[in-house]
Amino acid sequence: MAEQGSSTKQLVPTLGFGDLMGAAVGQIIGAGIMSLMPAAIENTGRSVFLSFLVAAVLTCCTAIPAIFITSVVKLRGGIYTQLHMVGGDLAAGMYVIIYVMSNMSISMYGLSLASYLTDLFQIDASYDKWIALVILTAFLILNLIGLDVFAKVQNLLVIILIGSLIMFGVAGFGKVSWGTYFQPDEYWMPNGVMGMLESGGLLVFATGGATTILSYGAEAKNPTRDMPLVIVISTLAVAVMYAFLSCVAAGVLPYEQVAGKNLTVVADAILPKALYYVFIIGGAGCALASTLNNSLASKPKPIMQMCDDGWLPQSFAALNKKKVPWKIQIFLYIVAVICTVSGLSIAILGNMTQVASAVSNVIIAWGTMRIPKLVPEAWEKSKFKVPQGVLNVLCVLGACGAAFNGYLNIKKLDTNLIIFNVVLIGASFIFGYVRSKTVHPEPSYEVM
Repeated sequence: MAEQGSSTKQLVPTLGFGDLMGAAVGQIIGAGIMSLMPAAIENTGRSVFLSFLVAAVLTCCTAIPAIFITSVVKLRGGIYTQLHMVGGDLAAGMYVIIYVMSNMSISMYGLSLASYLTDLFQIDASYDKWIALVILTAFLILNLIGLDVFAKVQNLLVIILIGSLIMFGVAGFGKVSWGTYFQPDEYWMPNGVMGMLESGGLLVFATGGATTILSYGAEAKNPTRDMPLVIVISTLAVAVMYAFLSCVAAGVLPYEQVAGKNLTVVADAILPKALYYVFIIGGAGCALASTLNNSLASKPKPIMQMCDDGWLPQSFAALNKKKVPWKIQIFLYIVAVICTVSGLSIAILGNMTQVASAVSNVIIAWGTMRIPKLVPEAWEKSKFKVPQGVLNVLCVLGACGAAFNGYLNIKKLDTNLIIFNVVLIGASFIFGYVRSKTVHPEPSYEVM
């Protein structure tokens, strides 16, 4: 049984529709535009917008289970609860290891934000790691203060972010060389169709950010109404924005000037100096800051439920006076610091968190077919209810999308990282199999 003050049952519902939308949009845009687009342009050139479309399709496929499940139940442990609900104890146990390791990606946002700041203030790039550590520390402190402060800061960051990106897109749209943009040359799909698809697989990490709000299930005021809508609206809206902005990012300057470079290069070419600084601070800065802020706030919740269920020590989920799981947040901070100091590249961090997670996404998609049997009354009331045959087809589509995304990502990894992922999946299975013989979690979802 969970200790008083350390269970997900102790979390207070404070987040409304707007708060969840701010969290979803901030998570999506921060990772997609600012961290991974330069790597995608380097790999696929001006066809990068097609990679975003591929990523959007794969994202929508993998989000199908989340849309159906969040329309019928409140998930106290986010995606972990979702997986346990449809996959059982073994799948839940496997996900403990996969999820904890996936949080290595937090350092990606700190490193990206540090890179933009060094460009802005013309600081030597050798200081990136130190600046990233200061940024991680600042946002750790912010999130330890409480969820109400997180929500206010997040909403403000997203408002500034959207305005700055619209400014960038409008200013650059007329400067794109549209006459030659779609011309098949050495900078249009330089690595062929597969290179474009591989970039799409990498960018799923970006466009898939909306499902992060599952972690706020215990803190949402009306989760079964708000969460499905937020996932759908935020994913589609940001996908359209991505396609628009990626054309500007890849089409204003020659390929060799933008490949692998962050968006400050393009912004400097299309914006007056004053607006350039507005974009750096309001666009790049707020995008990455909002993603980092949301990651530190949302990622501890599934781990809390893992502690409640007995996979991890219950004391690890202890809450402070502001109902914040402070031990888990400090642990995630330490992981991010280690990854930052180790020098892992942003692209590698993005891929490392995708391949193993694809296994869990396939299990969730396949298991979602059982929703009508698991919660029949709630399913009957769901606004997203579809016939069983249609549900089966959509779930199979979701499973295929998750599997294909995993395939695209593993193609980008070198031998050592492939071995790492195989070992991680194997270790997760062994952990889940052994521990599930003694750990039998109670359902952590609630019919609303």
